[in-house]
Amino acid sequence: MKPKTAAAWTTALFLACAPGVVAGLGPWTITHWHVRRHGLVWLPLQAGGILITVLGAIVLLASFLRFVTEGVGTPAPIAPTEQLVVGGLYRYVRNPMYVAVTLVIVGQAAVLTDPRLVIYAVAFAVVVALFVHHYEEPTLHDRYGTHYDAYRHDVPRWWPRRPRDTGTARPS
Repeated sequence: MKPKTAAAWTTALFLACAPGVVAGLGPWTITHWHVRRHGLVWLPLQAGGILITVLGAIVLLASFLRFVTEGVGTPAPIAPTEQLVVGGLYRYVRNPMYVAVTLVIVGQAAVLTDPRLVIYAVAFAVVVALFVHHYEEPTLHDRYGTHYDAYRHDVPRWWPRRPRDTGTARPS
């Protein structure tokens, strides 16, 4: 099997197992997809929630695809990329996948008008922030060295911004 084909299958499996559980099974376990509040007054919040959920899903899928096409690997720690992924949305923020999963959960909270999902999203964000700081960043530094250090210097961890013109983030 070609490396990109293997990466695509492994990435799809990881997508179902990690974000699928966190942004799908987790919220379902909490809410059983029950909308807590109905009526016209809640429609703007719910419509906004749909947009946020869809945006998060698009960002998530685009980020996963970038790992296959640019990195020739997966986001799974057991099957890392051959190349550091710095194109696409990764030019603007280092962790678009985690941001996207958080958006999907917050969007679901708005759609279902369930504040328990906001608490769940905050808990997820705290766990992810600790994971990124204590495991992911040191691991990426060990794997990609000064290239990752320059990328980390140029691109923010959580809040997107235009990339600095230093040449470390390759164009999409």
